[in-house]
Amino acid sequence: MSTLLVKHIHTLVTMDDQRREIRDGALLVQDNVIRQVGRTQEMGEIAVDEVLDLQNRHIVLPGLVNTHHHFYQTLTRAVPAAQDCDLFTWLQTLYPIWANLTSEAIDASTQMAAAELMLSGCTTSSDHLYIFPNDCTLDDEIRSVQAIGLRFHASRGSMSVGESQGGLPPDSLVETEADILKDSQRLIETYHDNSRHSMLRLVLAPCSPFSVSPDLMRESAALARSYPGVRLHTHLAENKSDVDYSLEKFGLRPGDYAESLGWLGKDVWHAHCVQLSDAAIQKFAHTHTGVAHCPCSNMRLASGIAPVRKMRAAGVNVGIGVDGAASNDASHLLQEARTAFLLARVRDQSAIAITARETLELATRGGAQVLGRDDIGYLAPGMSADFIAFNLDTPAFVGSHHDVVAALIFCQPPAVDYSFINGKKVIAQGRLTTVELGPLIEICNRLAADLAS
Repeated sequence: MSTLLVKHIHTLVTMDDQRREIRDGALLVQDNVIRQVGRTQEMGEIAVDEVLDLQNRHIVLPGLVNTHHHFYQTLTRAVPAAQDCDLFTWLQTLYPIWANLTSEAIDASTQMAAAELMLSGCTTSSDHLYIFPNDCTLDDEIRSVQAIGLRFHASRGSMSVGESQGGLPPDSLVETEADILKDSQRLIETYHDNSRHSMLRLVLAPCSPFSVSPDLMRESAALARSYPGVRLHTHLAENKSDVDYSLEKFGLRPGDYAESLGWLGKDVWHAHCVQLSDAAIQKFAHTHTGVAHCPCSNMRLASGIAPVRKMRAAGVNVGIGVDGAASNDASHLLQEARTAFLLARVRDQSAIAITARETLELATRGGAQVLGRDDIGYLAPGMSADFIAFNLDTPAFVGSHHDVVAALIFCQPPAVDYSFINGKKVIAQGRLTTVELGPLIEICNRLAADLAS
């Protein structure tokens, strides 16, 4: 067993049930689990394998949790033809480019997206991979994430209804539903780990109401629920066109359509939900169905502003998601949290719509709840050793000494100084320890150029 003591933390933001913020704080970690949380002086003389003395210059908090992303889109940021499109036009513009993805492209884009997330404070992420052209598989993504050290919820996405059947994607990019279900079962049985402190869990994630059939939604739900801890995820009510499609094809609003398929429940979370009806919000709350709030993407594609305050007031579990790097076009999770904070105040025209601390809760405990985790999201004995540290002696924090916790959201420091995932130091003094960024950037730029051509 290995032990780590992190001491003299300027402010330790636990996000525990009492929401304690401890000055001159300390964490004792054994292997991958937190064993003690408190003030440095309370730790006494402890024999440990490693000591990290932060000299009262850092704020430490639980690692941020990203509840929705599309890693592969990192290779198609700011594509000129897609810069000024709404959701459906944006997708139709990019589908032909994504059709050229390869296993190498999935591998490199995954690591690049994960690296950007980790540098911004993310320690756990889900990703929704729903397109498998050429030799691409979800296995490629899983191996890449395991190499970089991010805690991961891998979503086996799918598209089965192409243009000829009234769907949005081209027929060349859809799969048969039998193949989708067969591969979904293979992936679950190969990779899914439902144990506490698990680094990898599987999710079944038919892409959207406009790209899969009701039968696939139902069968995916039945398959997922035959295994412990396999969750369900999809896009829902993202914009008005999404609502119109649902009404035209199924005669139901998106929330009611999800309910008709058995896609409400504590094992389900939906991305966006910008146009979710008030009645659906109440049903989400009653069934403990989660929502991934993706404010930057929703603004970029002019989809609208999700009613986050209304959702939270009703009791809906809400987390933050950066969404695809081609519709954001960044993977900076703390920036996404800040945007969620500002946008909630704009939507409700109220400076008390949400506070900075409530926003941090969305990005930590909220995301953990959405992903069904009881071992991450806050810092307490028995929790996974996932925590991040921001250096207060940086330009972003100047003048914020009155409240450095709120400053994380109001001022948004650009990158973490330290990050530990599952007890392993993955970022030290602002540098990734698990991958060389220079060569990875070169590979990604080459692959992006290949896709564009």
